[in-house]
Amino acid sequence: MARKKKNVSPYKDAKTWKKDFKKNGVIYLIFLPIAAYFIIFNYIPMVGILMAFENYKPTKGLFGSKWVGWANFAKLFGGKEFPRAFRNTAIMAVMSIALGFLPPIILAILFSECKPKKFKRVTQIMSYMPNFVSAVVVCAIVTEFVSKDGPITHFLMLFGMKQQNLLASKVEPVFKLIYCLIGVWVGFGYGSIIYTTAISNVNGELKEAAALDGANRFQRIWHIVLPSIKHLVIMQLTMAVGTMFMVGFDKVLLLYIPKTYEVSDVLYTYTYRMAFGNKIDYGVSTASSLFQSILGTVLLITSNQLSRRFASYSLF
Repeated sequence: MARKKKNVSPYKDAKTWKKDFKKNGVIYLIFLPIAAYFIIFNYIPMVGILMAFENYKPTKGLFGSKWVGWANFAKLFGGKEFPRAFRNTAIMAVMSIALGFLPPIILAILFSECKPKKFKRVTQIMSYMPNFVSAVVVCAIVTEFVSKDGPITHFLMLFGMKQQNLLASKVEPVFKLIYCLIGVWVGFGYGSIIYTTAISNVNGELKEAAALDGANRFQRIWHIVLPSIKHLVIMQLTMAVGTMFMVGFDKVLLLYIPKTYEVSDVLYTYTYRMAFGNKIDYGVSTASSLFQSILGTVLLITSNQLSRRFASYSLF
């Protein structure tokens, strides 16, 4: 009777950590500043989570302030405006993914199919530029364009819309749509970089073989390019779902007005008014951040499990 082979660990003959460090010491040294940055600015400040459960006073410090338990969360969730802010945040988050996820992929494919190198470089630079423009400048431009006498408003009037300041409209989903389109315009060029790099690594021989077999450009993209970047797309979608509730605080704060709170107020701006209004309340602001972090973590884990189940691929 033949003996069963024992399972041999693939790490049995692996090099020790010391040997690996000698071989890749330069890489470890390059990584040290990055590790130090995350430890100093991301992990050490996590002790500040305690403020979410305290009536924090700067004069008493983190460990001297009065412990209030869940009182800050009760104040946060008990506000009359919280359901409205949560609803607006959820709608804007879903709209941002729906409108903003595909454009970087489409743009990256267009760049990969563009043959004139000079034209390709110019268009790439132009698409990246909005990402480096200050949010204040972007919002100022948008405010002028959608004002009562703005060019976008006059263009829409050709289709029967009455003359008005679009940012002051309470009609759904005008404000949300403006916010999401700003995000698409600012981020789709910069977001296409990672997809452009992935597409450039696709085996060119596969495309040539498909072309010889009679496949047109669209068929080559659909059957070769997209399957080759499938895992990257799933990874980016998983990350997008995990961070979907981190709706841009700066752009909303610069665009909304008290008249449009009903359709524009989000969790960040709601927390901002509660924590830094007439009386500064660090506990409420920390409780809000902790709540959104937990919610983001749950969404990230859930989307990762769904991608593992339905696409046989997961981020972790």
